[in-house]
Amino acid sequence: MTPRSGFTRRQVLAGASALGLIAALLGTALPVQAKEPRVVVVAHGLVNPWGLAFLPDGRLLVTEKPGRMRIITADGKLGPPLPGLPPVAAEGQGGLLDVVLDPRFASNRLVYWSYSEAAPAGEDGNGTTVARARLDGERGAERLADVQVIFRQAPKVASRLHFGSRLAFGNDGRLFITLGDRFSRKDDAQRLDNHLGKIVRIEADGRVPADNPLVAKPGAAPAGRPEIWSWGHRNVQGAAIHPTTGALWTTEHGPQGGDELNIAQPGRNHGWPLITYGRNYGTGTKIGEGTARADIVAPLVHWVP
Repeated sequence: MTPRSGFTRRQVLAGASALGLIAALLGTALPVQAKEPRVVVVAHGLVNPWGLAFLPDGRLLVTEKPGRMRIITADGKLGPPLPGLPPVAAEGQGGLLDVVLDPRFASNRLVYWSYSEAAPAGEDGNGTTVARARLDGERGAERLADVQVIFRQAPKVASRLHFGSRLAFGNDGRLFITLGDRFSRKDDAQRLDNHLGKIVRIEADGRVPADNPLVAKPGAAPAGRPEIWSWGHRNVQGAAIHPTTGALWTTEHGPQGGDELNIAQPGRNHGWPLITYGRNYGTGTKIGEGTARADIVAPLVHWVP
């Protein structure tokens, strides 16, 4: 996508091309579509639209990576930037990223978003952060009220790459957050004392669910950060909850030749950078130990984009 573009229904339906693959994996049949999807431009004038959420009234809540959130009407009218967003460190792959509605949005009006946040003054780096706020005000004059940060990636890293940042609410109301390895810190994806290269799971208010896989058992030492759901990820930027099983399905950017479709397994290692089908950019040289290991979750599918 070019930096400035129209927002199209192709983007809204971008995942449709993967349905055939998923159907094959699940052993179900889907109708074959002989023609390309019809593209309808919904809105013009957006800059790097990154995330979207459908409001109950049919309007779209859309993020722009430079640091704006807008509402687009069903007829394509672009609303002004919503007041209330905290500062966004918009550089490289960072910026204002995903947005989702609370499962009880109709009653509580809560909106959640991910963004890259600069380290405090005097410190270096940035990191993926998640905040929530109430969408307040009359239609057409909404604002984000009572902003609350509910998660901060630790540690902050001096990097412009691999923020992850996809958000998905599970069927139990817990929030999944995907977090990249920040490119320069790939080995940390195998360490459980940080959030780099992880998927985390938190309550809607930021607390740690008692049934998370790394929550310390009584009398036992912590196995790692209790927010962690799974680890060994490079840069997960696709996430959806399976409508029947409730499992978290993800797509992950690999290096050269190592993109993956996964089901994120609680308390399990997904391999990066030890086990991967990817190769080093340019040279094509091997990364890690190989492509499979008994204790590591294998991708459902891997491919060269």
